[in-house]
Amino acid sequence: MNLLKKYCRTSVIAVILASLFSVSVVSQVAADGITWTSRTAAADNFWLSVAYGNGLWVAVSFFGTVMTSRDGITWTSRTSAADNAWFSVAYGNGLWVAVSNTGTGNRVMTSPDGITWTSRTAAADIFWNSVAYGNGLWVAVSQIGTDDNITNRVMTSPDGITWTIRASAADNIWRSVAYGDGLWVAVSQTGTGNRVMTSPDGITWTSRTSAADNAWRSVAYGNGLWVAVSDNETGNITNRVMTSPDGITWTSRTAAADNVWLSVAYGNGLWVAVSANGTGNRVMTSPDGITWTSRASAADNFWISVAYGDGLWVAVSQTGTGNQVMTSGVIGLAARTTAAATAEAARVAAATAEAARVAAATAEAARVAAANAYAYEAAAAAEANRTLIIKLLHATANTAASYSELALVLLKKLDSSKCVKGKTTKYVKSGTKCPKGYVKKK
Repeated sequence: MNLLKKYCRTSVIAVILASLFSVSVVSQVAADGITWTSRTAAADNFWLSVAYGNGLWVAVSFFGTVMTSRDGITWTSRTSAADNAWFSVAYGNGLWVAVSNTGTGNRVMTSPDGITWTSRTAAADIFWNSVAYGNGLWVAVSQIGTDDNITNRVMTSPDGITWTIRASAADNIWRSVAYGDGLWVAVSQTGTGNRVMTSPDGITWTSRTSAADNAWRSVAYGNGLWVAVSDNETGNITNRVMTSPDGITWTSRTAAADNVWLSVAYGNGLWVAVSANGTGNRVMTSPDGITWTSRASAADNFWISVAYGDGLWVAVSQTGTGNQVMTSGVIGLAARTTAAATAEAARVAAATAEAARVAAATAEAARVAAANAYAYEAAAAAEANRTLIIKLLHATANTAASYSELALVLLKKLDSSKCVKGKTTKYVKSGTKCPKGYVKKK
């Protein structure tokens, strides 16, 4: 029986460990940003921006196209709200927002799910280059101002629908805006000593001096650090990256290559930037934003935007045929939950069936063991009785007057614990008798 219990415990533990191990392997998330794989976009288009939010990847293009993906690998075309040149897309507070360089009264579009889009009126019909969400506010920046005020190059919205024009700190070509650690930061590709501006609320902006007057194309915040990258082809390799702990004081950093760096993002302890040119080195990575290493992109395309989400890096390109998306890392939990739901259900069903099989086998083993134990005990009892009978036969052979008397003697010996000699045939329990001259012991 001890061996049976040990077997049962071992079987159950094995099933549980196997199930847990399979879940841990499926749930493992790794995002290296180093090894990249080409993916097919929903269409070969002029893709300009990609972002992740609420379990969905969304990309927008210059030719008015939108595409979405649950896993960053398989992409589906969606209909935008207008055939505008959509330059930037972002997610925040349950809403997708995209901004455009073209259109009349419809240079903003919003979507609750990334699939169905609605036109919104921008604060002005100017060239909106970048949009971001933070601290309950949407902020977009432009490369030109309005006709009556050339510094009106910022607009804000509390809900992504109603927008208000704001004055930028300078009339520069503002390329990128981001929010982090209670601060808004925007970078520009033009200006003298004022290619950065910051704001605590997205409304009032202050000029800051960049580390160099380069054409800064992208800025991002992560792990206590601001990082910006430049596309200045005449710049020095030693100043194509700049970093800041507070968004105000900036320091030049050496890029991994003299490339046109167009986008930078942070995720899972890693900085990743992508480039429009170079040979086998159109990606660079950094663990700290300071020291950068060249990486090979999946193809030497015009990579213009990179983002991180749920364990995966995704970049989109303006050029390429059948390879305008590339990914790095492991598909994350949200994508697995959606795309692999059927496989997971099948796995659970198989595990349940296996557990039922093991339980049935365990029960059968217990039944067999119990039957064997019972048979063994019965055999042992029979053997003991047989031995006793033989001894009694030897002991009474010479004294018993008849077989009936011998039977009574044997019965008395075998059941001596139940019957005692007495003068009455009183029964203690109905249906139970003792030999003549014996009564049931109480």
